[in-house]
Amino acid sequence: MKNSRITTGSITVDDVAEDAGVSIKTVSRVLNHEPNVSEKTRQKVAESMARLGYQPNPSARGLASKRTDIIALVYDNPSDNYVVNLQRGALQACGLYGYSLLLLPCNYRAPDLSAHIVQNLRQRALTGLILTPPVCDVAALTQALDETGVDYVRLSPIDRQHHGMSVSMDDRSAARDMTLHLIELGHRRIGFVCGHPDHGAAHERLAGYREAMRQSGLPVDENLIEQGTHAFESGIECGRRLLARPPRPTAIFAGNDDMAAGVLYAAHAQGLDVPGALSVVGYDDTPLSRQVWPSLTTVRQPIQAMAYAAIEQIVAVQRPQHPGLKRHPVSEILEYELVIRDSTRRPSA
Repeated sequence: MKNSRITTGSITVDDVAEDAGVSIKTVSRVLNHEPNVSEKTRQKVAESMARLGYQPNPSARGLASKRTDIIALVYDNPSDNYVVNLQRGALQACGLYGYSLLLLPCNYRAPDLSAHIVQNLRQRALTGLILTPPVCDVAALTQALDETGVDYVRLSPIDRQHHGMSVSMDDRSAARDMTLHLIELGHRRIGFVCGHPDHGAAHERLAGYREAMRQSGLPVDENLIEQGTHAFESGIECGRRLLARPPRPTAIFAGNDDMAAGVLYAAHAQGLDVPGALSVVGYDDTPLSRQVWPSLTTVRQPIQAMAYAAIEQIVAVQRPQHPGLKRHPVSEILEYELVIRDSTRRPSA
């Protein structure tokens, strides 16, 4: 008996199989990126799909294979710029490897967080998850996910000794290098605005700032360290407090671009020239860093590349024979870069 058709408009899998001269099962294998299909056959099926205008139906494929091929991006982060960059990287990789991306916002402090995520996992038949900070550091959640057996990747976790997959960058070294850059410009009184205390990377960036000050023989003035939340508004408040401390700092390093933009706002509101009277640096190199005035000197965190690599880690587990798949270590650390723009210069006499 002939197999039931999975249709997309008037073009079916049967039509593609007939045009390519292969079996329906072979077309299905190509659509699902399964191994044991020659590259020549894959190319023949792809040409037939293009010629006939066939578009795979993700819902039908999910029903047929009992897999939805959906990866969820789980986040609770006040920085929209950070989340959007993650989405871009994840979507690009998902498109290449035949997955869909589900955005799954949450409250990482909610007592039912683990139940909420596991419920979504089962109801939507998710094939994988990307856990962003600080969600990735909720031990009860990772334990619950381990029990389900689902594939997940943690981005910038505090605990890198965990057995699971992760993608990070060396936040401590990056913050140290940026602080050393300010010191090399001649700044000695440097303020620092910390990111949210529940984010592991925020602690690493503060540690890098302290390390650079000590390495340069400069005192670490605790009065020049303010606690932010990664939000623009917290940058304004922290900036105001730092600028009110005599003698005023000649430079302020904020733990992300959103807070650095807030510091710029506070400085402009007081009529301070940036970078003439105050140098300001950020972290992440989000689009915001190029949209504010003056454009921000910042640390380029490879946010999109981190999300892209996380998708490939999941693909490597689920479809290890996928052609062209890049291999990643289980715990990967990506490179950073200092991006020097208009918000920094030597302090004025």
